[in-house]
Amino acid sequence: MDEHIVVGVDIGTTKVCAVVAAKNELGQINILGMGMAASDGLNRGVVVNIDRTVNAVRKAIEEAERAAGVEVHNVIVGIAGDHVQSFQSRGVVTIRSGEITQQDVQRLLEDTMQVSLPADREILHVIPQEFIVDGQDGVADPVGMSGVRMEANVHIITGLISAAKNIYRCIEKAGFQVADIVLEPLASSFAVLHDDEKEVGVALIDIGGGTTDIAVFEDHTIRHTAVIAVAGNKVTDDIGKGMSVMRDQAEQLKRQFGTALVDVADPNEQIEIPGIGGRPEKTIGRDALAQVIQPRMEEILEIASIEIKQRSEYGRHLGVGCVLTGGGSLIPGTAELAAEVLGMEARIGRPMGLSGGLVEEVSDPKFSTGVGLVLYGMRPEIIGGSTLSEDVRAESNDHNEGQTLMDRLAARMKSWFDEL
Repeated sequence: MDEHIVVGVDIGTTKVCAVVAAKNELGQINILGMGMAASDGLNRGVVVNIDRTVNAVRKAIEEAERAAGVEVHNVIVGIAGDHVQSFQSRGVVTIRSGEITQQDVQRLLEDTMQVSLPADREILHVIPQEFIVDGQDGVADPVGMSGVRMEANVHIITGLISAAKNIYRCIEKAGFQVADIVLEPLASSFAVLHDDEKEVGVALIDIGGGTTDIAVFEDHTIRHTAVIAVAGNKVTDDIGKGMSVMRDQAEQLKRQFGTALVDVADPNEQIEIPGIGGRPEKTIGRDALAQVIQPRMEEILEIASIEIKQRSEYGRHLGVGCVLTGGGSLIPGTAELAAEVLGMEARIGRPMGLSGGLVEEVSDPKFSTGVGLVLYGMRPEIIGGSTLSEDVRAESNDHNEGQTLMDRLAARMKSWFDEL
């Protein structure tokens, strides 16, 4: 088959999702298969139980393999968790030849990486914001330009080495190779944001089970990223405590009857709740359930608002407002509540940019990250880098058993910059 096949694996707090996609000679992207498994081996986006996570990863990928009719070897995996941090960095180099080459750009990006990081942290992504050639700013691609001095502003995203190592370990124990590791809010943005939104200014809020991921774009470039450890699971916990029901029942109530706005919940609509320990069933009004959900959703959106408006310093640049995605955004009324809390336009983002195959099955906000990972695999230039699929395949063939995972992580980052 003359197809380029990519597999994305979203290891979430509540689910592991695997998506298999292929790109044909016309450049169209088709979803060949999709698999999902319940995940209980993570806490707030970070692996806390290797064996449970390995089982969920294996189950999700095998389901996707069966649906697609292909054998999976390499996967692109997402990373999240409140350990993820981002900051701006700046570098400068001199140009000896007078004309800027790709090697000069690489030297400059390596210079921007000369930042002091704690021993337990690793750089995940270095994303150029703009280049400045001889004082002329706003340069998007300096290769081929004349100049003697080149500077760059970059966005550096870091994460805990142990968190990345545990994700690698889970994928490898499940019997697969890691082709690349991508920050989850970045991946989601590839699937749900339009190019014109990224140009005018938009904030992406991905409400998952364990974490809420944020990415702010302006002028086609990512300006700020953050991961918040308050998300959909907190809403479920509140329902469980407020309604005195078990966690599974609370999750079902949230999905079936939940709404994020008390004003739109019908007070006359009654919901039957099963009794615990042989106790009789009880009934509550749908508005009572909304009164439990709305305060927690407000809290999530208020923390997101602080991150977007204060910490990113780009709150005033968001011409089209915000886009909400992830499973947590499926609660009816979330977009309206977000518009009220953030004071800007809001819409629910669903995966797009797909041509055929299981498009309807994955056109749901909870699959945004999984679809985004395969879109990144098809077009790695969308964040200014390139995928390591080919490198890692070659590397895994010559891989000796004595090489540590840490060496491979270091080699991964080195390869990433070699290809820039």
